[in-house]
This record gives sequence, structure tokens and C-alpha cells, in this order.
Amino acid sequence: MRQAKKPSGKRGPRGDDDKHDLVFTALGGLGEIGMNVYLYGAGTGANRSWLMVDLGLTFPGDGEPGVDVVLPDVSTFKGRTSSLKGIVLTHAHEDHLGALIELWPQLRAPVYATPFTAAMLRAKMQEYGAHPELEITEVPLGGRIDVGPFNVEFIAMAHSIPEPNALAIRVGGRTLLHSGDWKLDDHPVVGGPTDEARLRALGDEGIDVLMCDSTNAFRDGTSPSESDIAKTLERLIKEAPHRVAVTTFASNVGRIKAVADATYAAGRQLVVCGRALHRIIDVSKETGYLPEDFRYSDQREFGYLERKDVVALCTGSQGESRAAMARVASDDHPDVSLTRGDRVIFSSRTIPGNEKSVGAVQNALEAMGCEVITDAQALVHVTGHPRREELRAMYGWLKPKALVPMHGEARHLNEQVRLAKEAGITNTIAALNGELVSLSVEPMKIIDDVPVGRLYRDGRLILPSDAGPVRERQTLSNVGIVVVGVTMTAKGELATEPDVVIDGVPYENQDGDAMEDVILDAVEGAIASLPRGGRRNGDTLRRAVEKSARGAVAQVWGKRPIAKAMVMVLER
Repeated sequence: MRQAKKPSGKRGPRGDDDKHDLVFTALGGLGEIGMNVYLYGAGTGANRSWLMVDLGLTFPGDGEPGVDVVLPDVSTFKGRTSSLKGIVLTHAHEDHLGALIELWPQLRAPVYATPFTAAMLRAKMQEYGAHPELEITEVPLGGRIDVGPFNVEFIAMAHSIPEPNALAIRVGGRTLLHSGDWKLDDHPVVGGPTDEARLRALGDEGIDVLMCDSTNAFRDGTSPSESDIAKTLERLIKEAPHRVAVTTFASNVGRIKAVADATYAAGRQLVVCGRALHRIIDVSKETGYLPEDFRYSDQREFGYLERKDVVALCTGSQGESRAAMARVASDDHPDVSLTRGDRVIFSSRTIPGNEKSVGAVQNALEAMGCEVITDAQALVHVTGHPRREELRAMYGWLKPKALVPMHGEARHLNEQVRLAKEAGITNTIAALNGELVSLSVEPMKIIDDVPVGRLYRDGRLILPSDAGPVRERQTLSNVGIVVVGVTMTAKGELATEPDVVIDGVPYENQDGDAMEDVILDAVEGAIASLPRGGRRNGDTLRRAVEKSARGAVAQVWGKRPIAKAMVMVLER
């Protein structure tokens, strides 16, 4: 889930912009899975109008310590937000709308979404108390809207959340099809199937360019149905001799309903653990995707239920440290506990980068004596994205003249290019974040770069990815820190012995000498070697102390820690 490419700064031919009146680029989602932000531009030069499709986030990796979430940099619109005519949301997954609340003040463009997505966004806004001036225009399922020069039609798709939409974008006499996240599923547990009839009709009308989900471009066949998962869950819950805990993506309303139905069929009681699950259940009831009398108990009732009567639906399928499942696994949950013989079902896939955290939770549960079932042992999860046969079916329905793969790492994008060419679509291009693609020429080509980057939500602050604190934490995690406190007299002599504090640095050298003593010897030697004027100069003294402390540790350890000096020079 990493940005694959930074813009090179190379530009297309100067004065040639009038030939490229329809363009496409991404601030996220091309060259990575996650943080989807796609841009369609109509017009030329300074008169170009933009349509943004989705504004998502991604999650930090091991090299981003302390970061809560990663957001796209939208500074390309700084000083020209009037050119952004609207933000259209395809569905309510975090990698498609999760950055909207925090970044909207920089854009202040109208927002459009179908009812479930709009309700999810309002629930988040209410929870975080954000931007009451952010208004969302609800679009009915299958509706059409005008956004500046763009006419946008919403087409129902199947995915792993209610109301996923493809977008037919009509502009300048051309029709583009933005697939969004999708799969083919004739029997989803919640919502309807992909609208094949409408897609075929659009294909008959003529699709100039298809922008298509590439996540499963390497996987043969077709993806199983959500209803197949429901059957497996019903069997596993019914057969379990003791408690059952199920963890899944909180946004998968179909999976929530499947777990609930299986619970009721087994004569058990459903307990819901985790704020995200409560939020999506409330929104699903509000929008009709779960019945108003949907029955479940809060986690505080868990301890009062007989062991054989309970099914706990928990957040934390990705090993998140503060989510319900991780806390249960570490015996740190205030209300829910599991014991030997209980069954735990991970009804999810592990997102790349989360393998360690998920494995740690699963191993902890196994060590407790629980039976852990994953998609490696049973059909307990199914993808929400199209496999190769589904992609071929979409090509056949739409008959696009050209294809731009999206939603994938570089290898996924390139593989879909190969698949499309096998299907006879020869005008294809695999662009990466920041590359501006002209859709007005044949073959399509990259004509320019736009600024792209990453922002970090770090506690309550939004920081650029190259800001000091995260870089410094990366260094700290590798080499630790040495802090030296020095007090000098007005005559340039040590008032007291320096103080040394080390963190993340070995306490002794190879000979067993205390590292603090090694540092002290080096610091006192460095101070003694300075002329008296240098000892009275705070900046000169600070640099000398830091250099000597860092060098002393490096000589015996082989690593150069961060070194900080706190220097005080007494006036008398």
C-alpha cells in the first residue's frame, strides 16, 4: 500500500494543451491498493474543470511509527478550488471516503453520494463533530446528476458494502465508465447484484474509456458469492460446542447479517463488540439494509450468557491493537473473554502489511486453547473485487474502446493491461499516481505530472510525510537517543559533572563498561579541548557535546544514535 511513483517534473509539449481536453489522473489508487482519489479534467489549461471521484485514506506501515492514518495531499487545488466542481463518492469504504472530513476544508467542493454512503459520512461527522457546513447531496440509486460540465450516472454494482456504484461520466460528447470497486454476485446477502442490464445498455450506447478495478487481476475464475459464506458460517456456528467469536470487516453489512442469521438459526444470542460495528448497524437499520428489529446484545451482557448460547461479533479482523479481538486475545477486554475450546472465526482476509499483527492475535488465541478458523481452513471470506473471468465479462458487456486500469499496485495494473489486450482492447495505459493521462488522443498517453504526496494524521495534527517528527521516530526506532545535560560557569568551566540519559542504546559496551561512562568520558574530553570562549558559547558547546556523544557510542556499538545536548551557562 505504498505510493509507487513521485512525479518526475517532466512536462508535455508546451502549447500543446489544447489538444488534450479530456484528462485523467489520480492522487492515490494508481500503484497502490488504498487511498483512492481519482480526477477527471475537462477543458484546457486554466479553464479546465475537475471532477473528483472518491477521497480515501490508507493505513501506515512499519516505516511510519506513530502515524494513525495516511491521507492524500490535495494541494494541487491550492488557490484554485473553484476548478473542482464536485466530489462524487462511489461507496462508503474508508479507502474511498475516509479522508473527506479532514481534507474537505481545503477543497470546499459539493459532495454527492447515494443514501447509505451519505448516512455513513454523516454518522462519522457527528461522531467527530466535524464541519457542519459540509453538505452532502443525496443521489438516488441509479440517479443522474450534473457536476459542472460532467453528467454522472450511478450504476448499481455488487461489492462488500451496501450501495457500491460505478459511474458513467458523460462529458464533451464522450462517455467514460469508472467501475469503482465491484464483483459479480447474483446472490449477495444484502443489496442487489451488479446491474448487468444497464452495463450492457451502456455498452450498446458506446463506452470510450473504461477505468477498471485491478485488485484481483492475477486471480483466475470468478469470485464466490457472499451467500456461500453465509452457508459456511451457519454450519460452523451450529456445530460449535462452546462460545463462538467472529471477526470481520465492520463495513461488510452482508457478513454482519449472515452472522446474525446463523446465530439465530443455532438458537444463540448475538453480542456485538466494537464501536465501528455499532455505528454501521445503526446506519444499516436507518437505510433499510438491516431490519429495524435487528436483535443483538451489547458486550456488557456477554458475561451473563451461557457459554453455549453466545456468538460474539467483534471488530479487529486486521489485528488492530485497540480493537475488540486483539483485546480479547490479550485478556484485556473489560467484558468479553474466551477459554479453551471456544471457536474464533476470522471471516476476513489479511490486508498486505497486517500479517504480523493478525498472526500475533491468532497465535495468542491458539495459546489460550481456542480453535481459530481462517479462510485457509474454510470458506469464511470472499473477495469484493473481480477476478479474471469477471473482468472479461465486463469487457464483453461494455465493449470499451480504451481501458485505464485503476485500484491496484503497479503489477496489478500491468496485468490488467495484458488481460485487456488479450480481449482485444489495444488502447490501454497503466498510469501511476500523479501521471496525467490524455484521454483525447489515440493511443492515450501521459502528457504531464501533477503534484502528489502523503499526509499523516499524527494524533490531532495533520503533517506532511516529510515532516520531522515521523522521520525522527524512524531513526529513534533504529538507533535510540542520548541526551546530555551540561552546566558551565561564566568562566567556561564545568559547574557539575554532565548528566547522561540513554534510551534505546545498549547499557554496556563489549567489555562491560557502562555506556553512560563511555559517553561522559568523551563529552568531558570534548569540552576540555574547546578554547575557553567556545565553552562559554552555548551553540558551539552544544555541537561539540552532541558530536562527541554520538561518536563515542558509534565507536563501541557501530551505530550512531540521535544525540541531544541541553546546555546551561551560568551568568556568574
